[in-house]
Amino acid sequence: MRNFYENTEVISSMTGGKTVRHVKIKGRNGYKSVTKYRGNKKISTKKKRISNKHINMIKKGIFIPGLFTDCKTKKCN
Repeated sequence: MRNFYENTEVISSMTGGKTVRHVKIKGRNGYKSVTKYRGNKKISTKKKRISNKHINMIKKGIFIPGLFTDCKTKKCN
């Protein structure tokens, strides 16, 4: 298995805001975060630890629906 994993997804909106979803796994520890931007200004960030079950699924390449549902932040609009 891989010892280090990192992935970033950027979602742009038509109103000038964007959402960045970030996953980082190093060894047995993993974190997920959601950051909201309005223009170039960061509005809010929510960071949480990933469970061991989800870490193993990510390392195997299995899609996890709803991984970021518990990382709610302020609205960007």
